[in-house]
Amino acid sequence: MFGSTVLEVAIGLTFCYGTLALVVSTLQEALAAAFSLRANMLLDAVKRMLDDPRCEALAQSMYDHPLVNPHGSTTARRKLAVRPSYIEPAHFAIALLDSLRSNPAIPLQAAIEALPDEQVKRVLLALYRQSSGDLGRFQEGIAGWFNSAMERLSGVYKRRQLLISFLLALLLTILLNIDSIHLFQTLWQNPALAAGIKAAPSALDAEALRQLWAMPIGWSSFPPRLDSAFALQVAGWLITAGTTLFGAPFWFDLLQRAVQLRGTGAKPQPQVVVRTENAPAQS
Repeated sequence: MFGSTVLEVAIGLTFCYGTLALVVSTLQEALAAAFSLRANMLLDAVKRMLDDPRCEALAQSMYDHPLVNPHGSTTARRKLAVRPSYIEPAHFAIALLDSLRSNPAIPLQAAIEALPDEQVKRVLLALYRQSSGDLGRFQEGIAGWFNSAMERLSGVYKRRQLLISFLLALLLTILLNIDSIHLFQTLWQNPALAAGIKAAPSALDAEALRQLWAMPIGWSSFPPRLDSAFALQVAGWLITAGTTLFGAPFWFDLLQRAVQLRGTGAKPQPQVVVRTENAPAQS
């Protein structure tokens, strides 16, 4: 009985955490698409790389290049209405070389030395000298420089998305009152509440939301009293919001294992078969 209760509590908790993480992930992707978060962060990174905060010089020239921004338009160039969310490093290198060699009459090194920004000039001159004037190696050096910048950008983006994910989860947790402490206590006292969960949901659909709402969540009275019980409730909210940082796949994998363990049940004891043989006749 004790083992069965623990299993049902684990199934109920992992289902709630996984479904909430799936809701948060869906909302996060929708917000990222609506506000073009990836594209905006990429543009800011390129502007910092090329030291062009107003996007009027090299950065503007890069975003006008069809390899970098194939869906762009020369009529909308000042506003950069269309921005890519990803740039291939090799394409960035080719576009930058094209921008530097806009005047074929000027040698490449002279074009780099004519750049107004000292920081960008130093980087490009160092890469050019390292390549010994070989255009292919210089292009590879620019691509490597861009890759390094994108790795840093990826780290910043992930940290920002983790913060957004936690804040979204905390908001949903409070709105739906998904208190981990109360959830655990209720499931422990009534493990049958998790009996209807048969598998991890494959998508965020009506059935998944119905099963989530069947869990002991939601407000019975609002607003809550500001007492010691409320402090415990806040702790439960923070625990719930923190669990979403593990991601829905993590929780649904645990849920699937727990459901399979529930399905196996107790293994029957092997039966002992006693064979009897006729004793040989006495002479």
